[in-house]
Amino acid sequence: MIDFTQVQDNVLRSLTEGVIAISFDGTITYANDAAVEILNMPQGLTGRKFAALFFEEQENDDFAQAVLDAVYSTKQPNSAFVPYHTGGTERKLHMITSFFRDSDDKPAGITIVLSDLSELLELKDALKAMEQISELNKQLNARTELLSKTFGQFLSDEIVQELLDTPDGLAPGGKKRTVTIMMSDLRGFTAMSERMEAESLITMLNHYLRTMTDIIQKRGGTIIEFIGDGIMAIFGAPRLSETHASDAVAAALEMQAAMTEVNRWNAKKDFPYLEMGIGLDCGEVIVGNIGSEKRMKYGAVGSHVNLCGRIESYTTGSQVLISPNVRSRIEATLCIEKEMTVLPKGASEEMVLSHVTGIGEPYQIQVSTKNDITKKLREPVPVCFFRIHEKHTEDKACYGGIVAVGSGCAVLDTETDLELFDNIQIDAGGKLFCKVMDKIEEGFVIQYTSIPSGYENWIEAYR
Repeated sequence: MIDFTQVQDNVLRSLTEGVIAISFDGTITYANDAAVEILNMPQGLTGRKFAALFFEEQENDDFAQAVLDAVYSTKQPNSAFVPYHTGGTERKLHMITSFFRDSDDKPAGITIVLSDLSELLELKDALKAMEQISELNKQLNARTELLSKTFGQFLSDEIVQELLDTPDGLAPGGKKRTVTIMMSDLRGFTAMSERMEAESLITMLNHYLRTMTDIIQKRGGTIIEFIGDGIMAIFGAPRLSETHASDAVAAALEMQAAMTEVNRWNAKKDFPYLEMGIGLDCGEVIVGNIGSEKRMKYGAVGSHVNLCGRIESYTTGSQVLISPNVRSRIEATLCIEKEMTVLPKGASEEMVLSHVTGIGEPYQIQVSTKNDITKKLREPVPVCFFRIHEKHTEDKACYGGIVAVGSGCAVLDTETDLELFDNIQIDAGGKLFCKVMDKIEEGFVIQYTSIPSGYENWIEAYR
């Protein structure tokens, strides 16, 4: 994580313009090296009283008056050209003054940005002046590009631009905004990480995340953070959008479609087959800089963020589930494979989640769905399984039999009282992770969420 305070201090110290901060009690609380040089104050400025340094020098009345004007003027920022005398010479200064604010967003003092234009104004050769201005612009562009690249390693382009364009872009704080939240997660990644070498795991994960990042940003989404194999992104902030809900659905469908190519790449590297679930919710959250001056991130908080995580937990591989809030904001035609009624933890009432497989104009995106038709086995396959609660496997063993199997699902006959969307782990050639999706006469329909490498040999022995 970037130390924003250190970055900000390094940038201010590298400027050729002088920067001074003066509190309302008249104390100079900050001055960079350029300010000390321009005002010719070898003893420094920080910690000293502005009045004691400048009010007694009548020849610099214009400079002192410009500072006083900034304190009493409601206009922000103020700009002035003033003479400044030091060492028997007169310098031509350009001053820009404005208020700075405390943690309660109240004015706490003024900042002064000084530019010494003496040499520039004395240039008589117009060509030489243009060359100098061009060089200054190059330096400014280089600094901006450096900042952008530095922040860009950690933040999306939209957040970087807001930090660079907004005077208080680095300050803690946030604003309420209606956005669409996306959360995605790879199925069975924890078990997968236990089987793979660390270097191979990171290589596979980085390729997957890079592919998903490109799609999210192409659709106007802002990635908030990577949580292991999971992705949290928002649509509608910091860049405003009237179509953030439909853009998020389009991005989610494109992400699922891209998994085909991701797995083709994985197969060439002898990496595991990956499946991803995506949940979407829409509502008012608080977005902005969260943390302290020493450690900060751009984030989003609110009940809809928590709800989105709950929605994602109901997904199986290749699914995109959206809440009623998202569905109500989309004007485009949606292809809904099925609906499910759930009661997410923390919610006061049930909600209907929609499994989306396509969106119409202007996106025209359609993804194929699994056709997991189970085939009845000649005899049930006895299995031992364990419930999973909040990603923790319970110790108590349960028993039953697999009576039918498909390419990514099975039918489990058991006397254990399972609920829809329960997660279980079956010993089947390794740890086979499943989610209960339906209850039929023959038993419970379970969808595989992570298949161990020994599953095929295990099930083939019973076929």
